[in-house]
Amino acid sequence: MNTVYEKLMKCYEQVEKKISFRPKLALVLGSGLGDFCDTIEISETLDYGEIEGFPKSTVLGHKGRFVFGYCGEKRVPVVVMQGRVHYYEGYSVCDVVLPTRLMKLMGAKTLFLTNAAGGINPSFHAGDLMLITDHISSLVPSPLVGEKIEELGVRFPDMSEVYSKRLRSLIEEAAAEVKVPLVRGVYIQTSGPNYETPAEIRAYGRLGADAVGMSTAIEAMAARHMGMEICGISCISNLAAGISSNPLSHKEVQETADKAAPMFRRLVTASIEKIAGK
Repeated sequence: MNTVYEKLMKCYEQVEKKISFRPKLALVLGSGLGDFCDTIEISETLDYGEIEGFPKSTVLGHKGRFVFGYCGEKRVPVVVMQGRVHYYEGYSVCDVVLPTRLMKLMGAKTLFLTNAAGGINPSFHAGDLMLITDHISSLVPSPLVGEKIEELGVRFPDMSEVYSKRLRSLIEEAAAEVKVPLVRGVYIQTSGPNYETPAEIRAYGRLGADAVGMSTAIEAMAARHMGMEICGISCISNLAAGISSNPLSHKEVQETADKAAPMFRRLVTASIEKIAGK
């Protein structure tokens, strides 16, 4: 058996023994957005450390657990990653997307990705919420490189619509209903953990990127490979290097995400309910 698939299945077998909950939607919370779990009706939780072989989040502010419960008045069954793992933490790219693949095996058909990102588009402001329309992942390794795993998907998966047009339309409807302003743009993932140079940001802008971060794209790629329907929102936590005159810091990212959290919670809850209702 392929070692990547064997590790995934061992993790899944452990989850099956510990958790009875069956989610329909998987939500990944980015930096500073972990408090969203306070808004859901929690049924069960599972710390990453309880799953042997599972990568552990080491980033400050990431709790590192799965939260299972019901979201919104429609009580949509969800699994929430309260703290993700990143490539820059030293994990292989296959380990980084293992949680995504695991949530698909748990039963989730939809993946809702969130992150804190640096704004490249000069019209963006710190605190904006950006609906991800597409991504650029060429700066990080593909999680699909290596031996083909028949059980997960085809060898050459199509990526012409990673972020579902249908889900994007529903999120835009939800945003209008709960009166949350929403910008749109292309997200580019870098490896991190260093922030980008001004020259790199200028280059990314010319490539067509509107926001930059250190997660999300490879998770979306792995999920699309497995047939999940995907959507994503970036919290523009700061203006990127060369656009902002201030030095970049993780503290600034967290502070901005904290300020945007109430608006973010309204939008995500309304979006999940609308997605579940269609």
